[in-house]
Amino acid sequence: MYSVFQLAKKYCSYYLNASNGKGHGVHSPFVFDFIKFVKNDRRQYDCYASIEALRADLLQNKNFIAVEDFGAGSTVLKTNRRAIHKMAQSSLKPKKFAQLLFRIVQYYRPKAMLELGTSFGITSSYLASGNLAGQLYTLEGSPAIAAIAKDNFDKLQLSNIHLEQGDFAKTLQPLLTQLPQIDLAFVDGNHRKAPTLQYFHSLLANAGEQSIFIFDDIHWSEEM
Repeated sequence: MYSVFQLAKKYCSYYLNASNGKGHGVHSPFVFDFIKFVKNDRRQYDCYASIEALRADLLQNKNFIAVEDFGAGSTVLKTNRRAIHKMAQSSLKPKKFAQLLFRIVQYYRPKAMLELGTSFGITSSYLASGNLAGQLYTLEGSPAIAAIAKDNFDKLQLSNIHLEQGDFAKTLQPLLTQLPQIDLAFVDGNHRKAPTLQYFHSLLANAGEQSIFIFDDIHWSEEM
């Protein structure tokens, strides 16, 4: 697992060498549309404020919960008894990335979405809010974390989220057998190479020609 310093160094290198962000000189129509209509969309959508209010509540929550880790674990928190606000600080997706996921869903309109790694439900809420006519199926290993996420979904009155709690090794395949096609998948739950590749191949069997797969934290560890 990379140290925080090593991760920061890799991200700095990426941003310094990344191509321009305005679409100039981009020849792929897909990439051009993505940059122009998704990445550079600066509108403040109605759901942003309510979801960010929940993030703020989590960052102020001093309660402790017992967490069962099925994946690579946290790079910051080394004990299973963890403060909610500390977990929120280290595990929630930054606002700009979570809102980018919302805009991806809002623009491409996937009907069946799958998220591996619910956490406290902030990213899930952005995904589900991007297309209220679609359905989001989200998997979370920890019972305590899943309970908090479910409470957040209820507060936002998001009825298009289906939360499955349990080890991905036991919950993913049965779910995939029920879903003929996954239009969008967001994988953010294990952070180890072998399981991540296994998830990819499992999802591939349910992919359509326009399916979008997003894998987060690919710099989490050296093997990733």
